[in-house]
Amino acid sequence: MEYVYAAMLLHTTGQEINEGNVTKVLEAAGAEVDDARVKALIAALEDVDIEEAMEKTAVAAAAAPAAAPAAEEKPEEEEEEEEEEEKEEEAAAGLGALFG
Repeated sequence: MEYVYAAMLLHTTGQEINEGNVTKVLEAAGAEVDDARVKALIAALEDVDIEEAMEKTAVAAAAAPAAAPAAEEKPEEEEEEEEEEEKEEEAAAGLGALFG
């Protein structure tokens, strides 16, 4: 992830995103640099509009908190349904004991 952050930092500051600059940023941050990963990042970013990608990420990040409560509610509903099913099964088992 730090490789992507280095590229974003370079983009934000108006610097060219190339192997040398990414390596310098990573080294300045104290990260251990893997030259193969740097080359792969540069190759992957070749046809990417970084500004557009950053905007999409910002929109997704803004939407995530709104979606989080819905995700939290679903498991509670499922737990309630499971509890109801367990109660029904226990009641059925109790009735079964009556008729042995």
